[in-house]
Amino acid sequence: MENYRILIYGYGNPGRRDDGLGPALVNLVEKWIEIENISNISVDSNYQLNIEDAYTIHNFDLVIFADATVEDIENFMLSRVLPSSKTDFTMHSVHPAFVLDLCTQLYEKVPDVFLLHLKGYDFELKEGLTKRAEENLKEAFHYVREILVNPVKDIQINKVINTI
Repeated sequence: MENYRILIYGYGNPGRRDDGLGPALVNLVEKWIEIENISNISVDSNYQLNIEDAYTIHNFDLVIFADATVEDIENFMLSRVLPSSKTDFTMHSVHPAFVLDLCTQLYEKVPDVFLLHLKGYDFELKEGLTKRAEENLKEAFHYVREILVNPVKDIQINKVINTI
């Protein structure tokens, strides 16, 4: 699977407590791939997704975006991202579905894209994750690591749901 290129892309603001869950996951994955000397997995992070990220993802077969959420989920959830041209009011930040749609249109490439929703609890202006968010992060990292060790074209795992 050396030619199967994977990107883990976390986004969020570490200066807003649990909003930093996405970049925190990237840090864990980055340390792990360095220790294991894995060359087909790359990481990236930013405060938010931008339209330029369509270029970033076009070179990969599998992309897992990671972001904090306040959704009513237990600790984390992985959902499939389908291309969508729908945008919000502002173009300063875009959804993974829009990034994938741009990638498809501009580069004629459709990587498998998922969004890892990481349950957060506190989004106030302060650095450092809450204890509960750290626990969710650790559990999600173990889950993602299993996917990365055995990536498959169609991830069929009980925590995956399809979304647009």
